[in-house]
Amino acid sequence: MEFTRRREFIAGFKDTFPLVLGAIPFAIIFGALAIDAGLSPAAAMGLSLFVFAGSAQFIGVGLVSQNASLAIIVLTTFVVNLRHALYSASLAPYVKHLPQTWLAPLAFWLTDETYAVVIRHYQRDDESPYKHWYYLGSAVFMYVNWNIFSVVGILAGQQLQGLNDLRLDFAMVVTFVGIVVPIIINRPMLVCAIVAGATGVLTYDMPNKMGLMVAAVLGIAAGILAETYQNRRTPTVSALNQEVK
Repeated sequence: MEFTRRREFIAGFKDTFPLVLGAIPFAIIFGALAIDAGLSPAAAMGLSLFVFAGSAQFIGVGLVSQNASLAIIVLTTFVVNLRHALYSASLAPYVKHLPQTWLAPLAFWLTDETYAVVIRHYQRDDESPYKHWYYLGSAVFMYVNWNIFSVVGILAGQQLQGLNDLRLDFAMVVTFVGIVVPIIINRPMLVCAIVAGATGVLTYDMPNKMGLMVAAVLGIAAGILAETYQNRRTPTVSALNQEVK
């Protein structure tokens, strides 16, 4: 197969399509809830254009509706988005050769959905020199989609009242489930997901969403321990099989 920029860009676009479908109701609900929380259409649209972080936007809007202080809003959304530091660390070995003119926009456009497809693409055993174009195709598709349907939600929010009372932000949870489940492909990943999920539930009431970071750290630690145990056990099993033969 011949690797080209265009082929990689289109592949990133295509592979992200299922996740984009899941993000459509997410974006619409955000726009509607933002208006219902008292934000102006311009402020709501500004969040999608310049923040572009769905979970942080949902949480920020919820805090605005509760009249939280600016400091609390900034701190809470910062903690929620710390997971992107983990995503960046994971992708760094694959993109460190790129110039800043590439790294800056790719960093801004990094989302949970794009990370899920891009990391798998980078881990494939091929010699394509244009995998960053795959990343770009996925990221641009997500960004355009998110902003178009944020507008739809904003327009809907101007016509409907009391949307916050319906707890429509459940769409965020459903979206994350759809992202996580397909990438659980081995036992260490399963252990990581179970520990992180259980910890997230147990630490739900921690202030400023700090439970999310506790869950992330413990989930990663559990996954590393499970992988270490698996790697140590595999040679032992292979040696026993050789002895039996």
